[in-house]
Amino acid sequence: MYQNRERRFSKMPGLTYPRASVGDSSCQRGHGRGSRGSCTGFTVVELLIVVVILSIVALTAVPMMSSAASMQIRSATNMIAADVEYARSMAISRGQNYRVVFDKNADNYRIVDQSGTVIQHPVKKGFTYIVDFRNESRLSRVDITNANFNGTQTVEFDPLGSPLYGGSVNLQAGAVTATVSVEPVTGFISIQ
Repeated sequence: MYQNRERRFSKMPGLTYPRASVGDSSCQRGHGRGSRGSCTGFTVVELLIVVVILSIVALTAVPMMSSAASMQIRSATNMIAADVEYARSMAISRGQNYRVVFDKNADNYRIVDQSGTVIQHPVKKGFTYIVDFRNESRLSRVDITNANFNGTQTVEFDPLGSPLYGGSVNLQAGAVTATVSVEPVTGFISIQ
């Protein structure tokens, strides 16, 4: 009865048992292949699929690495535009002058109230509102090359939200440059 069970399991459809081991000479001579292919190895089609997949990954990774500077400068310009707009809205809502003071030598800027005190960051509780590109890993390639608002590095908004002087901030990351401009009178902020 025990032998009959063995025979029945070996003849069940869908069950296969390896007939040749890795070092078996019958597989190397071509005798070890069953209908399911018990010899291991890669076909040309499988190798081509792997090469195509690796090529696609390489084609997407290389532009992403080379555009890191452009992504950082885009993030920095958006951040500066949002922070200048925040200072403008603070001036309107609090009814007092607020300034964004840029320091091109240290590659940072801060938002200060009319007394010159750096304000608290609204999101990062317990931190002052200072953005330092050198110490932020996601913006470390960005340099403030120039900030000019009527000869100063400060854009100041009055309680009506108008800047005292228009001007611009120039940024550079590698070979990529960008400019954040603040229009006089209206305070309209644009990125170029």
